Amino acid sequence: MSDRSSSSRLLWLALIGAVLYALWRWAPIFDSRPPGPDPAARDAAPRVVTPRGDLAADEQSMIELFERTRDSVVFLSTRQQVQDFWTRNVFSVPRGTGSGFIWDDRGHVVTNFHVVQGASEATVRLADGRDYKAALIGASPAHDIAVLRIGVGFKRPPPVPVGDSARLKVGQKVFAIGNPFGLDWTLTTGIVSALDRSLPTERGSIEHLIQTDAAINPGNSGGPLLDSSGRLIGINTAIFSPTGASAGIGFAVPVDTVNRVVPELIRTGRYIRPALGIEADEALNRRLQ
Repeated sequence: MSDRSSSSRLLWLALIGAVLYALWRWAPIFDSRPPGPDPAARDAAPRVVTPRGDLAADEQSMIELFERTRDSVVFLSTRQQVQDFWTRNVFSVPRGTGSGFIWDDRGHVVTNFHVVQGASEATVRLADGRDYKAALIGASPAHDIAVLRIGVGFKRPPPVPVGDSARLKVGQKVFAIGNPFGLDWTLTTGIVSALDRSLPTERGSIEHLIQTDAAINPGNSGGPLLDSSGRLIGINTAIFSPTGASAGIGFAVPVDTVNRVVPELIRTGRYIRPALGIEADEALNRRLQ
């Protein structure tokens, strides 16, 4: 046998020995079998809770804002009448859900028009669990605002305090309360991302919207957007998302628009936009070309 073959065999034997030693040395680490019971752990007990201390000031103010406003936010569920093609029987089927808020002491509830559009009936659930059938008082599709009314005989929820949107600044903190995906009374927070946005819809373009990065999802529509004082500054109305879930771009109808449109809807049932009465003659345009 040559010296080279002997050296090679010795090298292989040394390598195999090293591998076997490593497997023996580190076998407990790679042992997937669960350890047996520890005889010394028979007196195991819950650990002592570490005192938390006081909440931070911003946490406390956020908790108070939610608890103060929660009762003024409502959950909306709508139903739609459909007719069976074969039997011609009419059935009432669930259509969708959304959010809204108490506007005044007379039982008026404000929400988005698209939340109740096409519905034959709507039910308003208060924070204490009471359900009321709602009547549609008026709507402005151009502003995506609708007003309902419920007959609350006792323990009327307080209206949401109204703020103003003309003095909002980009970067200002905002808070949204609603029912995303039917999860009751959820609080999300963010900032004003932009102002005076326009959003194209099936009914035309909604102007002067507030853009926010507060998490807004399906079911949040119609809920209030609040400032850090708990005042209403907008109605959460839409999101921009390819998937339909929150992507950090939400839009709200500013409260200055709401405060102008809602009283008119309560009085007359509709909102008529001011117009100059000027119409364009397309035939005249063609003659001038």
